[in-house]
Amino acid sequence: MESGPLLLLLCLLPLVGAAVVAAVPARAAEAAKRLAVAVALATLAVAVVVALRFDRGADAPYQLADRYDWIPQFGVSLSLGVTGISVALVALTAVLVPLCLLASWDDGRASSRRPQTHLALMLALEGLILAAFCARDVFLFYVCFEVMLIPMYFLIGGYGGAQRSYAAAKFLIYNLLGGLVMLAALIGLYVESRGLPGAEDGTFDITTLATQLELGTTTERLLFLGFFLAFAIKAPLWPLHTWLPDAAVEARPGAAVLMVSVMDKLGTFGMIALCLPLFPAASVWARPVVVALAVVGIVYGALVAIGQSDLMRLIAYTSVSHFGFIIMGIFAMTSQGQTGATLYMVNHGFSTAGLFLIAGMMVTRRGSRLIADYGGVQRVAPVLAGSFFVAGLSSLALPGLSSFVSEFLVLVGTFTRYQAAAVVATLGIVLAALYILLTVTRTLSGPVRPETEGFRDLRGREAAVVAPVLAVIIALGFVPGPLIDVIDHGVDDTLASVSQDDPAPSVPAAPVAEGSPE
Repeated sequence: MESGPLLLLLCLLPLVGAAVVAAVPARAAEAAKRLAVAVALATLAVAVVVALRFDRGADAPYQLADRYDWIPQFGVSLSLGVTGISVALVALTAVLVPLCLLASWDDGRASSRRPQTHLALMLALEGLILAAFCARDVFLFYVCFEVMLIPMYFLIGGYGGAQRSYAAAKFLIYNLLGGLVMLAALIGLYVESRGLPGAEDGTFDITTLATQLELGTTTERLLFLGFFLAFAIKAPLWPLHTWLPDAAVEARPGAAVLMVSVMDKLGTFGMIALCLPLFPAASVWARPVVVALAVVGIVYGALVAIGQSDLMRLIAYTSVSHFGFIIMGIFAMTSQGQTGATLYMVNHGFSTAGLFLIAGMMVTRRGSRLIADYGGVQRVAPVLAGSFFVAGLSSLALPGLSSFVSEFLVLVGTFTRYQAAAVVATLGIVLAALYILLTVTRTLSGPVRPETEGFRDLRGREAAVVAPVLAVIIALGFVPGPLIDVIDHGVDDTLASVSQDDPAPSVPAAPVAEGSPE
């Protein structure tokens, strides 16, 4: 289904907005903030149109297609389109960015840099992320995947905490390393594509590569590993996760949300949208090892989170555990597992955004990230405390909140193929309850500490940031069906690309007695 320049508008709007905001004079900082939020809201409006025009019953894997020549000599194009999986992640991005901008309203004052630069970096990051989610050209995806490191690096290194330079450098080195390996694999993929019908000189078109390219076993495995390493670092998958806690802790809360809740999803998105369709046999070959690493990440992230004394670092390690669930669901290669994994990407995005943003408000009031420095917050700021409690319950997948459905689907989908992995992964649920409830108890309940007596409750702009996040968490907890229907459209095509069906039940159904109602 073609839709003119709708997707191009979606991607260019925040990029152009970033340039305009950056050019606003220093004396008009408040006007720049309002302009940035207006651009983000306009992008959200376009994303809503994209979601409404997506046809869940269409046969084409990509919809709302839009294509422009870029470097035709090398088969490179600005080719855009969305699947059910990418539509969900586009919506996640478009909803969270204006909230992050509101939450970051005063962050530019923490640095000698102009506030306009801070806002422009966030908008530029949004445009690149949206373009990567919509890319139908592997080269376009790669360019966005790498270029987005630049605004994120400056958001951490220019506006972060005391150790921001170290955290930003570590973030950049890890992700550049993965990107360089992916570049080598990308070149190899292009060379192998030469001679395909209609693309004799080579192509980067994802659909053409997925349907026509046939690779030798060794070549396919090497190319898969090149792409997978970059995605595993971005996700991040244990043991390639060590850059995330430092970056998330030192970044401002709004930037941390964009990094963990949105940008890192490109790692898991790349696994399901590129690795599986382009390298199906290699993906099946690597599946047992990837599932094992994911399970280790689930348990490891949860265990380390329990031992944290830093509130922001604790939230970062919970994400390591959650990404383990997502990757396990993807590589279980069942319909329930992959639907649950994609839904988990969305739900994790909102629950972690709630935790980071509300924790950031608490840190701003108290001036400390140490959990031991809080206590009795619910008595002096009940709305703030209640919001943090709901976001925490969503993170531990309480029934009735958004993460429960996705975690349940991942575990069910994994159990049908890897029973032992699913059983061990359930330990992550128990540990999640432990680290969330311990954190809530230590920060929100108990006697009011002298340092927290002056806490003010949520009001104005802060309430406008928190309310939509909690509303989505509750809504997707009770009514996930429409989003699941959209996601299933993409999952069906992904499973078909790797020729995987759901395993047959291991326990046969009981025979129906003659004459009894069926």
